[in-house]
Amino acid sequence: MTEYGRGRGSEPWHPEDPLYGDQGWTGHQTQQGQAPHGSDPQQQYQQDQQYQQAPQYQQPYPEQYPQYAQNQQQYAQQQPQQPPQQPQQYAPPQQGQYPQYQEQQQAYAPQAPQQPVYDSQGWDTGQGQYLSAAQVDAYAGVDPYAQQPAAGYPDGAPDLYATPEAFPPPQPPGRRHLEPEPAEQEEEPESGFFADGGGRDGDEDDDPSGDGRRGGRSKGGKPKKRSGTACLIAAVVIIGVVGGGGYYGYTYLKARFATAEDYVGEGSSETVDVEIPKNSSLAQMGNILKKQGVVASVEAFTTAANVNPKGKSIQPGVYTLKKKMSAAAAVGLMIDPSKLNVITVTEGMRNAKVYEAIDKKLGKPDGTTKDVALREAKNLGLPAWAGNNPKLIDPLEGFLYPTRYDLSKDSTPESLLKQMVKNASDKYSELGVEGKAKELGLENPLQVVTVASLVNAEGKNHDDFRKMSEVVYNRLKKTNDVTNQKLEFDSTYNYIKGKSEINFSIKEARALDHPYNTHFVKGLPPGPIGNPGADALSATLNPDHGGWMFFVSVDGDKTTFTQTYEEHLKLVDEFQARQKQKNGG
Repeated sequence: MTEYGRGRGSEPWHPEDPLYGDQGWTGHQTQQGQAPHGSDPQQQYQQDQQYQQAPQYQQPYPEQYPQYAQNQQQYAQQQPQQPPQQPQQYAPPQQGQYPQYQEQQQAYAPQAPQQPVYDSQGWDTGQGQYLSAAQVDAYAGVDPYAQQPAAGYPDGAPDLYATPEAFPPPQPPGRRHLEPEPAEQEEEPESGFFADGGGRDGDEDDDPSGDGRRGGRSKGGKPKKRSGTACLIAAVVIIGVVGGGGYYGYTYLKARFATAEDYVGEGSSETVDVEIPKNSSLAQMGNILKKQGVVASVEAFTTAANVNPKGKSIQPGVYTLKKKMSAAAAVGLMIDPSKLNVITVTEGMRNAKVYEAIDKKLGKPDGTTKDVALREAKNLGLPAWAGNNPKLIDPLEGFLYPTRYDLSKDSTPESLLKQMVKNASDKYSELGVEGKAKELGLENPLQVVTVASLVNAEGKNHDDFRKMSEVVYNRLKKTNDVTNQKLEFDSTYNYIKGKSEINFSIKEARALDHPYNTHFVKGLPPGPIGNPGADALSATLNPDHGGWMFFVSVDGDKTTFTQTYEEHLKLVDEFQARQKQKNGG
């Protein structure tokens, strides 16, 4: 096809040709010569009838139609000559005048198209059928020199809107906002949870229509089935929520209203060591006891502890308890401090008493711990400034720090001694004993601990401790001509004897030659005579400075301090008189 039309000659382009323009609203783009979409379709149809009533014919080529050429010449001779200014026009021949011409004319004459169908807004619905190009002269009455499209939809390129990959054609303005189609109801699965087979979700199937939508029902296909796996999971979740809620509700009601489980009696013959850590609550204690098999439930123990007036005074430590005890029996045993599986080193307690307590608690033969202490003294963690005097009775004296020590199944004499020495060393380092020795006029830190042990042995309280330390420092002075630098403390004599007697013979004491006997020797003993506590240590480092030289306890409870020897003698006489009355003399 050339740019002048179809065939070798110049043929007009008829408006009814599908390539001429948009024949109503069909979604095709407007072609050259097309009427606007807003025009009246009835008006367009009337224009098509005008083309049928007054068609303009183009002369065919002579070599194609020789008979028609002769008839045309005869017809031109019979017509009058027109002025040269007017273009020459031809009238159609009369019927029957040129038979062959009439046959050709009928072949080119367009036929009236079938009446198109319009919607309520005047738009062509495309349901009307038009004659094909073989029946209609699509090129009559059109300027042959006007530029035309290169191809048409009927005989040229295919309609792109008809391909499966194409988008649906656009709708007229009046039909662009249609109501959405009602959603189709999904059908139930055919066979329970796994009707779709293999647990595959029906929504995962591809849409065979190719319109890019998912989750819908394919054209002509069966309705998709809901996944059995999804239903099963939903059922499991619902059952879990309901079951869990029921379980917790039952647990709450049981704990709220039911009686706590408890054993009866004092327990079985089987015993167990239970350690209660520091700062443990009653609930934590009950949980530990339940795990060890002592009580039946935490609730029973906490209830019994709250009912007992001393239930909240249970101390931390190790308790030797029986299994399957009633909660009340367990609480009654634990409120008794003596039932604790512990060793308590009191302030001023001598090492000999500590060794005996360890042997008893660990079930060792008498003297076991003392032998370990004397044999392993250098390996138990003493400070470098301690244990160097060969005159020491016990190198560990003064280094078994007073506090409570919990025992366990793994406790040994050596482990306990190491722990006690460490506590003492840490405390002395905290107080700065080593640095303050010279400030107090002492030779070494060991003498500071020795003074503290004497103060702790002779005094009754913290106020006594401060005045007692002042007495020690004043008697140690070289200017002391009253006692000649002798301390004359009864506690040192008792330490040698292993006793704690108040009434003993001063004459015997002054005659005993021993490094620890301050009635016999000048100055301090070689080492401490006990394990001083925190109050005695603090008082030793901060004496009273009242000038005290003497002291005596007349009634055995209150200690009286004096600065002169005369005042002291009066108090001594009063004390002896009391002692005679007490002994019936």
